[in-house]
Amino acid sequence: MGAGISSTTATENSDVGFGLGDIPESCISFLLMNLEPQEICKLASVNKNFHRASSADFVWESKLPHSYKFLMNKVIGGEKHGTMTKKEIYAKLCQPNFFDNGTKEVRLDRCSGKACLFISSKSFKITGIDDRRYWNYIPTEESRFKSVAYLQQMWWVEVLGELEFEFPKGNYSIFFRLQLGKASKRLGRRVCNLDQVHGWDIKPVRFQLSTSDGQNSLSQCYLHTPGEWAHYHVGDFIIDKPNGPTSIKFSLAQIDCTHTKGGLCIDGAVIYPKELGERFKQF
Repeated sequence: MGAGISSTTATENSDVGFGLGDIPESCISFLLMNLEPQEICKLASVNKNFHRASSADFVWESKLPHSYKFLMNKVIGGEKHGTMTKKEIYAKLCQPNFFDNGTKEVRLDRCSGKACLFISSKSFKITGIDDRRYWNYIPTEESRFKSVAYLQQMWWVEVLGELEFEFPKGNYSIFFRLQLGKASKRLGRRVCNLDQVHGWDIKPVRFQLSTSDGQNSLSQCYLHTPGEWAHYHVGDFIIDKPNGPTSIKFSLAQIDCTHTKGGLCIDGAVIYPKELGERFKQF
């Protein structure tokens, strides 16, 4: 009887001695692969095993888009990221990363790992942009690029954006970020001068999108909400084959020369996966 009691006690003690610290790191890492990045970071604080397992390259490579090497080459160059861990690469790409002389920004959504692009008005081809009678670049804190293109008055308005980029697989939307009126601060308060706003209620603006693989979109709408930044939908496109760059052209135009147009601010454009909804229109 004594031997039986001793055996039972030993078994119970061995059960009590088993804890999270005894789970092999490889098992923890495979478990973490099925979680979202934010959940992985939370579990990293459980103990040392979880912390080490959460840093495994194959865990974070599963969260990176297939085009992450292309993105890193754009952001910091191919040689510099060769010594970085996949976790460090993920963290870097989730930050605002400017490229092409600061006229474009790319970053990953921290939750989904999807790529989002922001494009400055300075990267656009704008008819008459060099003539200060019509256009000016004005500084503002309301743009992530710290300046916007402002149209005083013109008959022919045409703005073209071009981009070659290796997008991760998915469905994407493009929006122009525009404002009728010129905003400034007066006594610490935001005010918007609408004196030069005219001509946009006579004819709609035409928005157009085309891609190198044959996708096209065309739409029209009137500009609205004077004094407020608004996002105007240009179109959608689909990336089925993510292993190469896609060329995209998108534009806005109001070329009816029967009347002048003026008072328009162009901040830039935003491209983001459709499933992210309204979040990434916060330019």
